[in-house]
Amino acid sequence: MTELSPLCHYDVVVVGAGFSGLQASRLLARKYSVLCLEAAAQVGGRVRNHTFANGDTVDIGGQWLGPGQDRMYRLASDLRCEIFPLYNRGDNLFYDGTRLHRYHGTIPKLKPHVLLDLGRMIRRFERMAHQVDPAKPWAHPRAAEWDAMTLHSWINRTGWSAQAREVFRIGIGAVFAAEPHEISLLHALFYAASGESLEHLLAVAGGAQQDRIHGGTWAMCKAMADELGDACQLNAVVESISYKADGVSLCYRQAGAPVCVSARCVILAMPPNQINRLQFDPPLPAWRDQLFQRMPGASCIKCVARYEQAFWRDQRLSGQVASTQGPVRVVFDNGEKGKSAGLLMGFVEGDTARAWSDKPDDWIQQQVLETFARFFGEKALHPTEFVLKNWASEPFIRGCYAALMGPGTWTSAGKRLRSPEGPIHFAGTEMATEWFGYMEGALQAGERVASEVHARLSRHLEQAIK
Repeated sequence: MTELSPLCHYDVVVVGAGFSGLQASRLLARKYSVLCLEAAAQVGGRVRNHTFANGDTVDIGGQWLGPGQDRMYRLASDLRCEIFPLYNRGDNLFYDGTRLHRYHGTIPKLKPHVLLDLGRMIRRFERMAHQVDPAKPWAHPRAAEWDAMTLHSWINRTGWSAQAREVFRIGIGAVFAAEPHEISLLHALFYAASGESLEHLLAVAGGAQQDRIHGGTWAMCKAMADELGDACQLNAVVESISYKADGVSLCYRQAGAPVCVSARCVILAMPPNQINRLQFDPPLPAWRDQLFQRMPGASCIKCVARYEQAFWRDQRLSGQVASTQGPVRVVFDNGEKGKSAGLLMGFVEGDTARAWSDKPDDWIQQQVLETFARFFGEKALHPTEFVLKNWASEPFIRGCYAALMGPGTWTSAGKRLRSPEGPIHFAGTEMATEWFGYMEGALQAGERVASEVHARLSRHLEQAIK
């Protein structure tokens, strides 16, 4: 039997070094002994940078900030990270399956009757979302009804025009990286309410895609981890957690060697599908285990093509595309301010991303470039470099942007989603009541759980003094 290292004790162990785990660790480390464990070889979770051959970097994970995300803007200021707007000048493109149309704003140029129908669908959805309290979506009087219905069913019932329904689905794919049949209507309404509105989530100027970070958002995670120093450990794969009312013992592997530590509390800042991979003693309650089983990750392949110049700008195009025909239905100009290279970024999402999960990267690259060429011409077929990230294939992530809630999930067990299990606390963007699925939501959940743990440890200290 392999000999274990001596048992080290901490006040708090945090599992997961994405935005949520890092923020909780930073806040708690001001007063308590903290160990932050990350299974991957780098911090960031669902945030990642790629460095091109010329030294330029690009986000291949979460990247956008927008109005209402006050924590992210405040953190960027604290870390002295420079913010710049997403390129948003010129005409957007809408591909209807046969031809391209130029337009401005968030909604494509459509036939009048289609535009009226789409506007009616959006207004109805927004009215319903406005009624949902994102802190307790299960409490709405119609929660059971809405949670029993998929968003796909609602779209088909509500939209009169086939094209209006299809354009609405494009927006849903862009927001959720999922198909409408995968999520309940209640979850869609909750998600929109947590990010202010569906239109806010879809918009660039004044919306959730407005701004970016120079050098990539991963640089923010790296700076947070640097503050923690040796208290943040990489390649630390947690395998088991034993817990009692007064504390936990946690075993992980690092560089192949088994390590065990103890703590008064543990924070799991991980995707729900990864929590269920851990061994708990005693097992987590059946309701929580089943809840996490019903929260699979969405499916997204993020693709970025690098060109010597942003040639589409010469045509007075913004680089933004919405398309009724895949495989890439949403495209953005992902160039960084001050850099000469042009970057086109597109998402492969939902069913297509799953179908392509076993395809070789060069095959995916060719399909994506052919789609870019459909929008921007033959030049788009010949990038100097290309990078893609299939987030469902990441071993410690297994899905992106966030977990999905299918029919019945919120109303059956969602009420207890964020509640601690004795000394085990839960963070991550899926535990947020604001900006669920976003980096802002990850920060909010990290701050909430840090407050919970502080209150717990303070009570223990008061009891010890008595």
